Amino acid sequence: MKFLIDVCASPPRMHRMLDSLGHDALSARDGHAGESDESLLALAYEQNRVLITRDKDFGKLIFARGLPHRSVVRLARTSAVEQVEAMRNLLEQQSEAMLAGAVIVVTGKLSRIRFTKDFDSNDG
Repeated sequence: MKFLIDVCASPPRMHRMLDSLGHDALSARDGHAGESDESLLALAYEQNRVLITRDKDFGKLIFARGLPHRSVVRLARTSAVEQVEAMRNLLEQQSEAMLAGAVIVVTGKLSRIRFTKDFDSNDG
């Protein structure tokens, strides 16, 4: 699976974990630091990447403004260690949702999964 890790989502730790599991991970710190949320969402969409973030604004961009997206994982109120563990758990338990355009919010050990009706899994 391909991922884009936002600068606020513990990129070094997250990147190492995803790489160790054989995933293609790109950190926003590598050439995309300081870009707007809209730009990061568009980059993830264009490159067919799941966006990993702590920022709640991506949900607003998707649900209120209807911007195109792949999947977004928001790791809310979690430490760096908890973020990595939460992603590892999501990969084991919710990889299908991540491939299907889900917006997943993880708070501690709980996760909420939402889908937008206009996601096209055959696109890109």
